[in-house]
Amino acid sequence: MNTRDSHFTVRHDGVAIRGSRGGRGRPLVLCPGLLTPQADLHELIGLLRRDHDVVTFDLRGHGLSSPADRYTFEAFLGDFGAVMAESGYVGPQAVLVGHSLGADLAVHYAAGHPDAVSALVLIDGANPVPEPFLTEADLPEFRAMAEGLRHEFERVAGTARQVLLSPQDFLDLNIEIEAVRSGILDRYRRIDCPIHLIMAASMAGDNGEERARWRNENWRAGVERLTRERPHVSTSWLDADHRLVVTHAREIARLIRVAAH
Repeated sequence: MNTRDSHFTVRHDGVAIRGSRGGRGRPLVLCPGLLTPQADLHELIGLLRRDHDVVTFDLRGHGLSSPADRYTFEAFLGDFGAVMAESGYVGPQAVLVGHSLGADLAVHYAAGHPDAVSALVLIDGANPVPEPFLTEADLPEFRAMAEGLRHEFERVAGTARQVLLSPQDFLDLNIEIEAVRSGILDRYRRIDCPIHLIMAASMAGDNGEERARWRNENWRAGVERLTRERPHVSTSWLDADHRLVVTHAREIARLIRVAAH
C-alpha cells in the first residue's frame, strides 16, 4: 500500500473492505461509525491529512465496501483488525480515532493490542452509560427509525455514500452494541495509552422531548462514570449532536491534533 493518496482493498471474512491513505506525519487510523461512510468524513479526513498519515476505510456494507451476510460487532472488529494489519504500522505509533461504533471498535482493538497504539481519540462512542438506551419500550421507536432510514439507504445505493444494512440489521446491531458497552469498562482497564473523549452535549438531539433529554443526561453520566474509574481519561464536550464528525469537523480536527501530540 502506498503512503500518499492511495486506495486499497482488504479482503476479510468474505468481504472487500475499501480504504484510503494519504497525508504526511504521524500515523493515524480513522474508524467511521455506523451509517457513516468515509465519503461523509471528507472534510475531517482532509484536515487530518495536513499533519498525519491517515488511513481510513468504509465499514462492511457501507460506502464502497461490499455487503456481508452478517453485521455483528465481532465481524466489524475483525474487519478493523484486518485494516490495521494492512496499514503496516508496527509498534506503538498509530493514533486510533473512532466515531460512535468506530470508537467501540478502537477501544476493543487497543485492549487486545496494547503495544500497537500510541493514543486513542474517541468521538461520541464507547461510553459505559449507567442505564441502557434501548429498552423494550424503545424498540418500536428504533424500528420506526430503521424503517425510515431504508428510503435514505435506497436513494444513495451504488454510490460512495451507500449503506447496505437492512432495518433489522440496524436494530439488531444497536441492541448488540448496548450489550458490548455494558462491559466496556473492563476493556478500558487494559489500556495504558492516553485517551481523549470528544463528546456531543446533545447526542440524542435537542428537541425538548423528555426521552431525548434523558438520553443526553445518561450519555453524560456514562462519561462521568468512566472518568471516575479511569482518571487519566480526558474529555472535550461540543455543543453538537451525534453527527458532530460532519458538522464540527474543524473543531474535532483541532482537538485530535492536540490530543495526538
